[in-house]
Amino acid sequence: MNRTVRKMLVVTKPGDAAAKAVRTAMTGFLTERGVPFETCEHRQDSCGEAERLRGPFDLAVVLGGDGTFIGAARRLLRLEIPLMGVNLGRVGFLTQLERDHWRPWLARVLDQGFRAAHRLVLAYRVERGGEPVHAGLAVNELVVSRGDLARLIHLGVTCDGVAVSSLRADGLIVSTPMGSSAYGASAGGPLVHAGLAALCVTPVCPFLNGFKPLVLPPDVVLGVRVEEQAGEVNVTEDGQGLVRLMPGDEVVVEKSPTDLLVADLGPDAYFAKLKKHGFLIER
Repeated sequence: MNRTVRKMLVVTKPGDAAAKAVRTAMTGFLTERGVPFETCEHRQDSCGEAERLRGPFDLAVVLGGDGTFIGAARRLLRLEIPLMGVNLGRVGFLTQLERDHWRPWLARVLDQGFRAAHRLVLAYRVERGGEPVHAGLAVNELVVSRGDLARLIHLGVTCDGVAVSSLRADGLIVSTPMGSSAYGASAGGPLVHAGLAALCVTPVCPFLNGFKPLVLPPDVVLGVRVEEQAGEVNVTEDGQGLVRLMPGDEVVVEKSPTDLLVADLGPDAYFAKLKKHGFLIER
C-alpha cells in the first residue's frame, strides 16, 4: 500500500554548497505545494535528536553522498522514517536519486504516495570479560581488522554459540545485504539482493584461504573473538566509527529489531545500480 506524505524531513550534509542549493530548491518546492517540512544537518548532536525535531515525518530526504546517507540512516533509525537519498557525492550506490531527478520523483510522490522497502540493519556490542563495553548499529558493514602494522590477526568465529572457524587474516567483514556490494564485494564476498534478510560474513585476505564467505540466516547471533594479537585490532561500523579491541574481546552481531525503511523505486532500481557500477555487464 502506498504511503501518503503529510510532513517531510530534509537532511543535508553540513558545509556542502551543493546540498544547500538543493535544499533551498526542495524546500521552496514543498512550500509551493503546501507540504509542511523541517530541515536538519547531518551532525551527531542534531540530526535525529527527538527534542530538535517535531515529527512525525512520513518521508526523510537525505542530500549528500553515501556516507551522509549511511550516517543519517543510523541516527534516524529509531524514528522509523522511510529514507530517500539524493546523490551529491561521487559513488552514489545507496543514494537512490541523482541530483537532477528529485523534482519529478517528489512531485509524483506527493500526488500518488510511495512504497517503502525494509532493509536489514546490524546491531552489535563489544564484550570484554563478559560485560558489554560498547554497542552500536551498522547499515552497511562491521569490520574487525588489524591496525597499521601488516600482521595477521587471529579471530575465532561462532554462530549461535557453535564454533564455526578460527582464522588468521587481515580482518573479517560482517555486512548487510545492502552493504554486500561495498567492502564485502571488494574482498570477494557474495552480492546479496538488498531486499533479503541475511548476514554476510567475508574474510579479508585469510591465511591459506581457509575461510570461505558465508551467508547466514537473519536470526543468528554471530560472535567474532580476538584470540590473540600482535598489534592493534579494531572494529569499525560503516567505516565511520572505530573501537579498539583487546585480546579476548568479542564482537557480538545480530539483526537489529528495527529495520531501515527506504523509499522503493521499483524492481529495476537495484539491478540498474549494479550495472552502473560494473557489477553486472550486458553483452
